[in-house]
This record gives sequence, C-alpha cells and structure tokens, in this order.
Amino acid sequence: MKILRASWIVTCDEYFSIIEDGCVVFDTNIIDYGEFEDIIQKYPNTPIIETAPNSIILPGLINPHVHLEFSANKTTLKYGNFMTWLGSVIEHRADLIEKADTALIDTEIKNILQTGTTTLGTVSSYGFDMQSCIDTPLNVVYFSEIIGSNSGMIDALFADFQARLSNALHHKSDNFIPAIAIHSPYSVHPFLIRETLSLAKEKNLSVTAHFLESTEEKEWLESSSGGMLEFFKNFLNQTQSITKAEEFLKQFKGLKNLSFTHCCLANNEELELIDELNGTIIHCPTSNRFLTNNTIDYDNLKFRTFALGTDGLSSNYSLSLWEEMRNALFIHQHQNITELSAKLLKASTSGGAKALGMDKKGKIEKGFDADIITVTLPDICDKQNLILQMILHTKNASQVFIKGEQIV
Repeated sequence: MKILRASWIVTCDEYFSIIEDGCVVFDTNIIDYGEFEDIIQKYPNTPIIETAPNSIILPGLINPHVHLEFSANKTTLKYGNFMTWLGSVIEHRADLIEKADTALIDTEIKNILQTGTTTLGTVSSYGFDMQSCIDTPLNVVYFSEIIGSNSGMIDALFADFQARLSNALHHKSDNFIPAIAIHSPYSVHPFLIRETLSLAKEKNLSVTAHFLESTEEKEWLESSSGGMLEFFKNFLNQTQSITKAEEFLKQFKGLKNLSFTHCCLANNEELELIDELNGTIIHCPTSNRFLTNNTIDYDNLKFRTFALGTDGLSSNYSLSLWEEMRNALFIHQHQNITELSAKLLKASTSGGAKALGMDKKGKIEKGFDADIITVTLPDICDKQNLILQMILHTKNASQVFIKGEQIV
C-alpha cells in the first residue's frame, strides 16, 4: 500500500469532484482518497510518493476506439471527403498493413502509454496487432471485427471472423479482453450481423459498431443513392442498400456493453434508440473533421454520457487523447470552453469506461482499479481553470500506474 500526493485530484466521478492538496491510497485498487492532512492521519507510516509542484492526480485515460493496424499511415491516405478517403484506403491498404509490423505497433502503443492512456479499445480487422495488444501492460479490449456485405462470401467471411475471435478468446486475461465489432450498417450483411451478435450474447462480449459517419453513408442507407452508389456498383455489383439505419440498430437489442462510433448524421429517433439500447456514443472529432468535414452536433452529446476516441492513424495524426481533447475545444467552438473541458475529460475517462463495459475504471473512487496518472502544469492554476489548462498544456503523463504498478 502507498500514498500518491499532488497539488490536485480530479476524480472524474459523477460530481466531478476536485480536491486541493490531495492524495490517493492504493495497492492494486484504490483504497481511499481525500485531502492530505486527513489521509495521513488515517494511514500513518504508509510510504508517500510526492509529485512535482502543480501536479494533478486523475484516473488513467481510456480510448475506446483505435485502429492500430493502420498505424503506418502518415501522409499516404487522402482526406477531405469520405469517399476519396475510402478509395485511398482500398488502394493502399495492403502496403499499409504490411508496414504496420509488430515493431511499429509496439512503438505506437508505447507512445499511447506515455500520454497517460491506460485502457484501449482497439478494433482489429485482420488480427495482425493481437500479439502487441497481448504483450502491452495497457488494458486492452480487443474488438475482432466482422465486415462484408457480399452474400456470396458470407460463409468464408464468417469462418475467418470466427477463427480470429477464437484466437482472441484463447488469449483472454485480466488485461486482454476479447470483444466484437460490427463494421457498419452499409458494410456488413444482415446474416453476418445476426450470427455475430448471437456469439456476443452467448459469450457475454462487448460490441461496438461504426454508425452514420458520413453523408454518403446516410444517403446510401436511406435511398441507395449518393457517393456510395458508384462504390458498391464498381466493387460489389450492388445497387441497393442491404439495410436501413433503424433496422441496423434494432438488431443490437439484448446486449449489455454496447457502443456506436461517430453518429455524425444520426437523427433524434436514432439517438433515442441508442439510448434505449444503453449504448454509448464514441465521439472522434478529429477523424470526422479530416474525412467528412462534419461532426456530431454537440447538443446531442452534452446531456448524454459519451466517450472520446481518436480513431486510427488512417484518419488522425495522433493517438493521444490530449490532442483529441484540444481539437474538440476548437471544433465545438460555440460551447463554453471551461464547461466543455470538463465534459471532454470525463468522456476520456469514465465515458470511455462505460463504452467498454469496464465498471471499475475511469474514476478515482474507492474499490476501483488503481489505473492512475499524474500530469504536471507549468505553473500554478486556480480551480476554475484547472481542467482547461490541463488539456491545453499536457502532452505526456508524468507518472502512469496500472493496477497499482508504476509503468511510467
């Protein structure tokens, strides 16, 4: 058991409590926390870890949506339009996947850890990133993804998915948690969705899906028109959408831990259906800006519990949640900046925990896992501006503890 002391604690709990001159008592779990003078009286003779002046203790960041398999992309893929980007992915996919070897993915995971992210939800289409995710000290929820709308390929696609999922389940551990991803309503055949979700229910696995990321997707699902029409004609000889947005969502009934990424074009009825499913929206503002020049209306998020994700380096320049929070401050420019800061930090901690179905992470709270980080500000700061200044000035964490073990 040890005590970690800092100038501030930001709990990211329901009340977003902020404690001055605070400390956390922990082993593998958080035992207690509070003001320093109170804690040292309750736990005398306990080793104290002192932090640098102007340091802040907070829960480890949780990034629930990453594609590590595309980590080789820097300047290859094209941005500015979703279909242009998708075309460039298809053109360069093989080269990018080949370049994203274990060494490269290990480096990106190490960079992610340095920023203070302690839990990842990584979506894997091929399984090439699995060993890196098994070996890292990070907590990883590993989403084996199903994709494919060609009815003639259903058996082969499902067999490949089952093999990848079986491999992930074989390596299940406390910090490597297998899960399932349905790529999107436009790209997965209803039969594959049904069979895959049946597996998720049988094995009690978390599920995620991309949903209404772009205008082109919405037009295709609603009227089999728009930019995706040519794409499907050329690649799959398909001229009709295989499902509607609402039909897609209704297939997820009965799942416990559920998230939908993007939701940029979701209407009120679709958002309310996600609420009924107890699903969490994962917001990836940088990716949305790069690919669609659009993003979800923040008014559709502010009264919901949502999570913040980076997406992959196929549609971002960084996998740091601090960068994502900074970008969100500017993208949602009509919001009060101090109020938005608190919402974004909560989305990057307890919101991410909800998205991944991890009920003992994302908060400084008694009994929660001791996934704790500290960050250090360059100078003193008042309580009212603490979260904003932390987002503006943090690049890396000063210390990172996962289940009580100091990793950084």
